[in-house]
Amino acid sequence: MAAGWVSVEAPEPLGAVGAAVTAAGVAAVAFAVRPPADLTARLAPAPAARPEQAALVARQIAEYLAGRRQTFDFPIDWSLTAGAQRTVLQTLHRTVGYGRTVTYGALADRSGVYDDAGPGERWAGARDVGQIMGSNPVALLVPCHRVVASDGLGGYGGGYGGVETKRWLLTLEGVLAPTLDWNGPG
Repeated sequence: MAAGWVSVEAPEPLGAVGAAVTAAGVAAVAFAVRPPADLTARLAPAPAARPEQAALVARQIAEYLAGRRQTFDFPIDWSLTAGAQRTVLQTLHRTVGYGRTVTYGALADRSGVYDDAGPGERWAGARDVGQIMGSNPVALLVPCHRVVASDGLGGYGGGYGGVETKRWLLTLEGVLAPTLDWNGPG
């Protein structure tokens, strides 16, 4: 993989957060120490990041996980996204900040991608947004954990902890109250 891979230790249920950094920015994030095999092939042609660029990404992710950072100061490389997926993810990135949430349906409306859907088909936009969140290559940075169901947390494909990873991230950001067994930053 031409892109550099950085990994940061994280509390359970996250385990670790890794990021693929290209010359254009962060192209992928995974809850893993090593890059997933399919990612290596997809990013093979990407120009490599400078070492200081990769170090900045690792430092800022560690600061976020420690509760000391709310925004990231590095670019996102959108090359692994396209079409409606990119539009919805960029809308999420631009409009839902730290400590905020949005429902799948509201994000579908906000993105404009589903404006042509008939009144009886609006639910399809929310379902599609759920699938887009599940395919988000830059999870954490493009905060799919902040997208919730109208009646609860909804699902979460990021990390082996699944919805517990989503719960941990939303607790870190103050959206949810910590439980007695929460293992986040002090």
